[in-house]
This record gives sequence, C-alpha cells and structure tokens, in this order.
Amino acid sequence: MAEELIISTNTTKEQTYQELMPQIEALVAGEPNMLANISNMMSALKYTFDWLWVGVYFVREDELVLGPFQGPIACTRIQLGRGVSGTAWNNKETIVVANVDEFPDHIICNAASKSEIVIPVFDKKNEVALILDVDSDKLNDFDEVDEKYLTQVVRLIESFL
Repeated sequence: MAEELIISTNTTKEQTYQELMPQIEALVAGEPNMLANISNMMSALKYTFDWLWVGVYFVREDELVLGPFQGPIACTRIQLGRGVSGTAWNNKETIVVANVDEFPDHIICNAASKSEIVIPVFDKKNEVALILDVDSDKLNDFDEVDEKYLTQVVRLIESFL
C-alpha cells in the first residue's frame, strides 16, 4: 500500500479522477475489512479534492448512522426522508444539490456546507445499505463528472458488501 496519493496539479477534474481511481483501487486491494477500506477511500477523496466533508452513513433500521468520514464533526443520525441523505436513501437515487439552502428540509450539519452530492450504496438484495455523502463549501461544486466517478467509488464499496 502506498503512503501517499500521487495526483498531478493543473489538471481537469476528470483527469484528477482518472489518476485517483486506480490509486483508490490499489488502496483497498487485498484488504477484506470494509471499514478500513471505506476509511481510506474517504481520506483519498477528501485530500484529493479538498472538499469540506466526505463520508458515509450506514442504514440502521429506520435511520442513517454516521460511519467513516473526513472533515468537521457531523450529524450522527438522519431519519429516512430527511435532508439530502435521507431523501437519497428514501428515493434510492443520487441527488446533486447546487445550493443546499434551496433544498427543502436540508439538515445543517455544518453551516459552511454550500453544495452536496449524495449517492446510495446498494447491497446484494438491491437495498440501500449506506449513503456516500460529499459536501463542499462552494456553491454548485458538483456535476456529472463527480457523479460518474463517485458512482465508481460506490460500486467499489458495493463489492465489499
């Protein structure tokens, strides 16, 4: 396992993801522990893109419970259908929010959050097992490129379930 990520500077977002993805795959190769793998994946994303917050929430009965993350302290529990993460879980779909202040029922876990992307992670029964949640302190920071590559990260997480 490498001790650091090697990412070129002055590249496009897509080029950065293209450099990062094989390194994330190498980080988790051969490691059977899901929490260890998710922890390293969240760190790789946080430190590559310098987002405000990157983490996962596990589905536990009727709520999401905080899992491995990088960034400021976070909401510990989120109800089904509440906020961006709870809505993504309820609807079983990715949600990209350009401005969290315009999202109905947005839960303020950190006032610095301005935009967000949330992607559900499905288990073998096609049920949502956890949620990948990424927050930025910049408005409109996520787009189809993020959705494409973060969905690849989610597929890698699904392979551990």
